[in-house]
Amino acid sequence: MQTVIAFIVIFGALVFFHELGHLIFAKRAGIMCREFAIGFGPKVFSYKKSETTYTIRLLPLGGFVRMAGEDPEMVDIKPGYRVGLVLNEDETIQKIILNNKDKYPNLRVLEVEESDLEHNLFIKGFEDGEEETKTFPISRDAVIIEDGVETQVAPWDRQFASKTLGQRAMAIFAGPLFNFILAFVIFLLVGLLQGVPVNEPLLGKLTEDGAAREAGLQQGDEVVSIDGNEISTWEDIVAIIQKHPGDQLLFTVDRNGNTEEVSVTPKPQVIEDQEIGIIGVHSPVEKSPLKVISNGFEQTYEWTKLIFVMLGKLVTGQFSIDALSGPVGIYQSTDIVAQSGIYYLMRWGAILSINLGIMNLLPIPALDGGRLMFFAVEAVRGKPVDRQKEGMVHFIGFALLMVLMLVVTWNDIQRFFL
Repeated sequence: MQTVIAFIVIFGALVFFHELGHLIFAKRAGIMCREFAIGFGPKVFSYKKSETTYTIRLLPLGGFVRMAGEDPEMVDIKPGYRVGLVLNEDETIQKIILNNKDKYPNLRVLEVEESDLEHNLFIKGFEDGEEETKTFPISRDAVIIEDGVETQVAPWDRQFASKTLGQRAMAIFAGPLFNFILAFVIFLLVGLLQGVPVNEPLLGKLTEDGAAREAGLQQGDEVVSIDGNEISTWEDIVAIIQKHPGDQLLFTVDRNGNTEEVSVTPKPQVIEDQEIGIIGVHSPVEKSPLKVISNGFEQTYEWTKLIFVMLGKLVTGQFSIDALSGPVGIYQSTDIVAQSGIYYLMRWGAILSINLGIMNLLPIPALDGGRLMFFAVEAVRGKPVDRQKEGMVHFIGFALLMVLMLVVTWNDIQRFFL
């Protein structure tokens, strides 16, 4: 149960911040965002505020922000249609009823001759019993109701395609960007709560049953030498201890200005088929704000670089597809990490966030990187790629991604359960 909760919290946080990036910069650009969703499939929870519906959906496979103009969601009201109109006192359309008109009293029923729901915002036609056409302006926040479902009209200047190339690119890029920001914030929190390791010859926190505490060493002791070998860094201490499992070592330490000599025998421990010595001492840590911020940037950079290196090996064939993990593999890894403690789990979440950001920036159709690739082509050509052709490329890309996801998930199931 602990692993399930940890997985849901981590997954939810990664998707939430990714989609939040899209939402914030889309709204900053003036784009109407119809839905902010975590997950896909049927709705489990929904809440509408202003023009955006916030939903949690059944399948935990990602999320999306549905922006006006990105989907063919608007009904095309063609000449000959009979629609019901709800007008305000200025005879401006507030609601357009497409069917089930008997459920709405006091409707003005109109046979449409001409309409424009994007640019000029009007409907022109004949009212019942009238021989002359009338033109009614449409409010910018009017809604179309079909089968009881309301869809707000999206004027052209509120649609994604109406914005500048820079605004559109930023609305897409902001998703991965927020994943990197989230990773940095997590590393920052871990540093503030736990401290940042420093490479100094000091003893950090001692474990209760470790050889160091049993021998009489204390937290804060500065190690001067071990068996006569001069010590200058924490790494020097670790290297000597690991090389001498079961051997007695003479520690010379500076304790509050006094020199002490303590004999310690590292306990043997087998890690990856190799026996090493341990004495039960954590590395020294520092919690200064400057060091914590610096470490947050360093950790984000180092993990980003490492993931890119691993991707390069995958592309060049040094890794096979079996090295990839899907939701099942990530769940199993989360189970292992969760047993090590909250700080390890937080770091794992930061690494996954960086991974999600990088994956989404790859120039693969249907991902954010694929969208950005088309924007780059538009910048070179001076005009956008045909929307139908781009949509087909993204559809094919999405289908291939789903196939890859199934293959990776099957590999995970075989690896962990079969």
